Amino acid sequence: MATSGPGALAAFRERDFALYASARFLATLAWQMQSVAVGWQVYALTRDPLALGLVGLAQFLPFVTLVLPAGQVSDRADRRLVLVAAYTTEVIATAILLSFTASGGTSTWPILAAMALFGSGRAFWMPAGQAITPTLVPVPLFPSAIAINSTLFQAAVIGGPALGGLLYLAGPHVVYSCALALLLAVVALMASVRPRAARAGQALRGRDVMEGLRFVFERRTLLGAISLDLFAVLFGGATALLPMVASDVLRVGPPGLGVLRTAPAVGAALTAAWLALRPVRRHVGRWIFAGVGLFGFSTVVFGLSRSLPLSLAALALLGAGDMLSVYVRHMLVQLETPDEIRGRVSAVNSMFIGASNELGEFESGLVARWLGLVPAIVLGGVATLLVVADSMRRFPQLRRMDRFPEPDPRAR
Repeated sequence: MATSGPGALAAFRERDFALYASARFLATLAWQMQSVAVGWQVYALTRDPLALGLVGLAQFLPFVTLVLPAGQVSDRADRRLVLVAAYTTEVIATAILLSFTASGGTSTWPILAAMALFGSGRAFWMPAGQAITPTLVPVPLFPSAIAINSTLFQAAVIGGPALGGLLYLAGPHVVYSCALALLLAVVALMASVRPRAARAGQALRGRDVMEGLRFVFERRTLLGAISLDLFAVLFGGATALLPMVASDVLRVGPPGLGVLRTAPAVGAALTAAWLALRPVRRHVGRWIFAGVGLFGFSTVVFGLSRSLPLSLAALALLGAGDMLSVYVRHMLVQLETPDEIRGRVSAVNSMFIGASNELGEFESGLVARWLGLVPAIVLGGVATLLVVADSMRRFPQLRRMDRFPEPDPRAR
């Protein structure tokens, strides 16, 4: 049946958002389930913390190489097709993991190759996913759309690791099979979204790719917020060592690993709910430093813990501190960035923060191999606290910031 008129268009765009939000939820659920299986499987095969670090490095290298040009592609191409291609890449990666496990392989290089594919796909879906959301719903519904997206994301982050840990009891192949089915559904959902035509007559230019970097380095408060989070996650990447903690320290098995991976998301979700009710309005600079400081302190407590309840509490506080710093940084990026370069600045933000997760995993695995598990985690937390102190000295503008800036007139 043919439809026409603004009302029909609005209804169709809302349908597109429902498809996209469902796809994002299922994709996040698949990634969280799979991360538990990969971590446990790699450590079971190698008993080497460095191998856990290499999983992060394998994702980091393609991500950091591709994310800036991917931001440009998402501004020039059909974002729906960019997302379909990115998710298809991750389908292939999961199929590799399933095939490797079913064949009884004992070498980790196929797992690392699959993780490199995941990093490549992530480099494209992160900027494309951020850019496509405002085009899927009418402007008045955009705040509600963001709230729905965030709620679904947190639900997947909380439930995915626990579900992955339980499924792992039946074998890693069961986890990978379920993740593969979910990702195939994601591709089908995104393919059902209406095409988003590319901008005509705009070619990809190298100097445009670098515009986001130039903008960030010219804004001291923005640079301070992004670099603070970057180095905190880089040094405090204790989550990469969770399979080792679950196996050798707490001795809780794959289900316990799933619960440990869920704990930071629970802390982040509770903090997000609190911020929704009581948003930060004053002492903005203090809040971001407090959040990263809590992240570092909780990492130290987690490293010293020998108790599952204490470890879960420390990880929940870690997630709370991380959410607080992410909230302030996200507000600064949105309010200080003109609309015409917001995609490129978002790509820079994704590069700094997203890549630091994987590089932080490699750093944690490397230090754990040199010094041992507990010293690696504790030193990472201490290094994060030192980063907070040094950043307060280097970025006094951020430290003294009382209120969020007024939106850039060009961003409206």
